Amino acid sequence: MGEIWILLKLLRWMTNYFAEKGIDNPRLDAELLLAHVLQLDRVGLYLNYDRPLVTEELDIIRPLVKRRGQREPLQYLLGSTEFWSLEFIVTPDVLIPRADTEILVEETLGRAESEGQLLDVGTGSGAIVISLARELPNWQMVGLDISAEALAIARKNLEKHQVADQVKLLQGDLAELPVQQYDLIVSNPPYIAEKEWDELMPEVRCFEPQLALLAENNGLDCYQKLADQAISRLKSKGWLLVEVGYQQAEAVKKIFVASGLANLSVREDYSGQPRVVGGQLLKQK
Repeated sequence: MGEIWILLKLLRWMTNYFAEKGIDNPRLDAELLLAHVLQLDRVGLYLNYDRPLVTEELDIIRPLVKRRGQREPLQYLLGSTEFWSLEFIVTPDVLIPRADTEILVEETLGRAESEGQLLDVGTGSGAIVISLARELPNWQMVGLDISAEALAIARKNLEKHQVADQVKLLQGDLAELPVQQYDLIVSNPPYIAEKEWDELMPEVRCFEPQLALLAENNGLDCYQKLADQAISRLKSKGWLLVEVGYQQAEAVKKIFVASGLANLSVREDYSGQPRVVGGQLLKQK
């Protein structure tokens, strides 16, 4: 990078570099990365366009720019992301929470009474269960994940958002849910089929945890396991609510019906794609 770099010059260079690497929002990524390193907000960047950067700052920025150019997710470089208007710590040990998953939070809140018991299966960073805990202070919740590393990140997020007394974290496989009855079971499970793997963006395919993404049986395996267990893990009139992938909603509905769930519902995301499937247990078996 040349000898004297003012902020605007560096921002433009980063934007062009990211664009050449095929990054979708090169200017935004450049702004967020610079703001992070310089400890400014984006308005602060605009107010400091003529500021020269010192060698120490350039030494920090240079490797981060290289890593983003190699398509490492911006959220991992920043160490955090926003979900449900809350900031969550994220590392390569956890899936990056997406805005589409907020639809699952909305659907869950729409079915929640004033108090109850909730299980979040595949909790990852804890984004879903923590967002729900903040909205439902009288509920007791459990976040389940098979990954000890993911649970360590979730624990930090619980403490960050002051819901550690309300949310219990458990390590376990979704094939063996805790033997307890819940009012609500929610999950954003792995749902990518192996045949779809090579089509994923490099940020996802090369950096996010495969364990949280891939599922057998054409991406439907986890839905089958969750639905089969929901019958014995839900209270009467309890709900199983899951995020689904592209063109999976109808198949997941069939799985839910075959497992004994009723009142099937499908909620679209804001781009019009079916995003959340819900099923209710009408009578305890």
